[in-house]
Amino acid sequence: MTSPKLLESLHRATGPDLNPSLVNDVIPSILRGIARTAAALCKAHSVETAGSDNAFGDAQLNVDVLAEEFFRAELAACPVVVAASSEEDPVETDMTTADVANRPEDVYAVAFDPLDGSSIVGANWSVGCIFGVWAGRSALGKDPREQVAAVLGVFGPRTTAVVAVRIPGREADAVCVEVGIDESGHGEGSCDVIRSDLRLNAPGQSKTRYFAPANLRAAAEDEKYMSLVTKYIQDKYTLRYSGGLVPDVVHGLVNGHGVYLSPVTAGSKAKLRRAFEVLPVALVVECAGGMAIDPADGRRILETPLASLDEKSGLVCGTAEEVEKVKAALLG
Repeated sequence: MTSPKLLESLHRATGPDLNPSLVNDVIPSILRGIARTAAALCKAHSVETAGSDNAFGDAQLNVDVLAEEFFRAELAACPVVVAASSEEDPVETDMTTADVANRPEDVYAVAFDPLDGSSIVGANWSVGCIFGVWAGRSALGKDPREQVAAVLGVFGPRTTAVVAVRIPGREADAVCVEVGIDESGHGEGSCDVIRSDLRLNAPGQSKTRYFAPANLRAAAEDEKYMSLVTKYIQDKYTLRYSGGLVPDVVHGLVNGHGVYLSPVTAGSKAKLRRAFEVLPVALVVECAGGMAIDPADGRRILETPLASLDEKSGLVCGTAEEVEKVKAALLG
């Protein structure tokens, strides 16, 4: 599934001997799951409720269930993935096999959202999937630096993924790579590198400036958010907001500029779950040279350990200069 060029790019972050299974086994398993899900979505002409709710009480769609099954199967087949949890089944499942039971290193826990934005699938809009990969046997209670990789998959006219890897002690060697996935109609697929060094532009380098205001209804009750959105319009920023977290964030990454906003107000509570959405997105954005903060207090997302799989927060992420402007406007 992984091309030699992709392996070469990812090994820049890990070195030849550090975390080999992360690059050689875990990430290819996730990419295979993306290929299988893409093939299934192409044939899912009827998008309907599955007649069940996930553990958070959200109604599941048939495509949610399909994606969950594919990714679970791929992770179960990867022996170094010893724990997994998802937004559809938010309990860390122990998947330790006999050959890694006593292995202290190079094992991983994965927290993922199999189909983020599934509510817009029926309109045939682009949606995504989100994966956070943690070193060790659990994602809970860890220093956020132990989230060593993250993957954002995009299901649209093309199937693509953004893969970020950052190892503690080797932060300067972090990589963010964009790949194209050819699902080939059989769910196996191949993978080609589109950009081996996906980076947000430095200040002043972007001719077009983008903003994606999620939770826009909150502007009706928050004067600061309303003023910020109005300023974007007055300053002739280009609106790029689809209602899907992954495609909106990835749009900014591939265009070199953008800011995604999902603030929290008294009447509009946080909706994004830290384990399955916020923490992986933050890692990807930081590896691309950007910034991700919690709009409630301005703290860097990756400063706060994950205590519970049900934790929620807001999110502001993207070009560092733009995130600082949002921080000043909402909290200054």
